[in-house]
Amino acid sequence: MTASSAHFPHSETATAELAGVSLSYPKGETVLKALDWTLQPGQVVGLLGRNGCGKTTLLETLLGLREPQQGRVQLFGQDVARLDDAARARIGYVPQHSDLFENFTAAQLLAYFRSFYPRWNESRVEGLLSRWDIARDKPIRRLSGGQQQRLSIIRALAHEPDLLVLDEPVASLDPVGRRDFLRELVDQVLDRGTTVVFSTHILSDLERVAFNLAFLSEGRIALQAPLDELLEQVRAFTGTVTELAGLFARLNAQPLKRTQLEAGRERVLARLPAGVSAPQDAQAVNLEDLFAELT
Repeated sequence: MTASSAHFPHSETATAELAGVSLSYPKGETVLKALDWTLQPGQVVGLLGRNGCGKTTLLETLLGLREPQQGRVQLFGQDVARLDDAARARIGYVPQHSDLFENFTAAQLLAYFRSFYPRWNESRVEGLLSRWDIARDKPIRRLSGGQQQRLSIIRALAHEPDLLVLDEPVASLDPVGRRDFLRELVDQVLDRGTTVVFSTHILSDLERVAFNLAFLSEGRIALQAPLDELLEQVRAFTGTVTELAGLFARLNAQPLKRTQLEAGRERVLARLPAGVSAPQDAQAVNLEDLFAELT
């Protein structure tokens, strides 16, 4: 699929749509392979994948910071490469590595960014600065790594974006800082219906706030679904190829990942349709199991 032929079959109200997106690094390594992905308004999506699988590349492509070789990306119904100023003002982004102006103070940095956004919640900014104990007049270079990360989060939340993209946003935060951030994240979604997509390797954080999970594997979104549905419907089955094929046909189950245990026997992760009960010998899975198997 080329950039000119990509199309978007989903709802026009989608916050973000990627269709047939492929991207390779200059040395020829393919990172994204004909990837399709849709983010709906108000969704909180946790992006999961192994280290080096392309999560940061995918998020940067979503935001137009990387240009794919094939496919198209739209945000709020506009081509990401030609967003108007109003659409850009609806986006918040926290990169994996801080891009703050280190010679500015926190107050100077926030005043600078406030000038770009017509929708800026100053009371929320002041509240977060106080609650997270960030000195307003100290040069950013003298703040700790965790404080710089908090400041980056405040900057992204301050203009109340409709799309919030977070790349490992809590990597340098302690457990208390992570809890506070996740509370703000949930409040943002519940109050405004913000679409949030964030990557993290801390699975317990995903279990707290990610209502949907997206698994990135081999350059594609292998599966996206609500977390509670996955934990309820996905089971691990063990048996011969013939036994499992007959079982899945009767249950109308969708095999997700196969592992060969020994000659003729497999362990298969499969998703049952809603309302279908799993056999007693089927094993329930947790988020760690899903991550290990699907990525």
